[in-house]
Amino acid sequence: MSSSRTAARTAGVAVRAMLVLTLVLGVGYTLVVTGIGQLLLPFQANGSPLADDKGSALIGQSFTDADGEALPEYFQSRPSAAGDGYDGAGSSGSNLGPENPDLVAAIDERKAAIAEREGVSPDAVPADAVTASGSGLDPHISVAYALLQVPRVAAERGVPEQEVRDLVESRIQGRDLGFLGEERINVAELNLALDEREGE
Repeated sequence: MSSSRTAARTAGVAVRAMLVLTLVLGVGYTLVVTGIGQLLLPFQANGSPLADDKGSALIGQSFTDADGEALPEYFQSRPSAAGDGYDGAGSSGSNLGPENPDLVAAIDERKAAIAEREGVSPDAVPADAVTASGSGLDPHISVAYALLQVPRVAAERGVPEQEVRDLVESRIQGRDLGFLGEERINVAELNLALDEREGE
């Protein structure tokens, strides 16, 4: 057999192998994994959508007006360094060190603004209220930050404070695997629950 025929045969085998493996691994595997995801974990497989497609439970949202001012009837999220804020295509932290003057000034400014809005001392403002997460997309706040906002939200909505506090406490998510991280609250889900309660 000539070397040219051997080369042609080898190339033919390689092309057929590539086509078969593309179908099996590129198409078949993808369909199987997608099917398993849709069957066993449809909520997660579809991006963890919030009610009425108002975003994803995995990405934080701003609850501000057109001027960027906090809407007083809503719980506020932690700051975001992702694009213009919670931009899923621009996930990022500030990348500033803890002693960077710009970061320190931003934290002091946020702390003063939150303390004034909530009617508390700046020392009572939790760290997550004034710092962005590493991704800039964190949809959660600490239980302490949520509870700090209860009196304002209750007053703005004309709802008994204890009722809002009970709603917050019913939304607490435990530590991952029971011991990783801290207890937290998904802000968008909490605000949606508030709106749904008022609509009842």
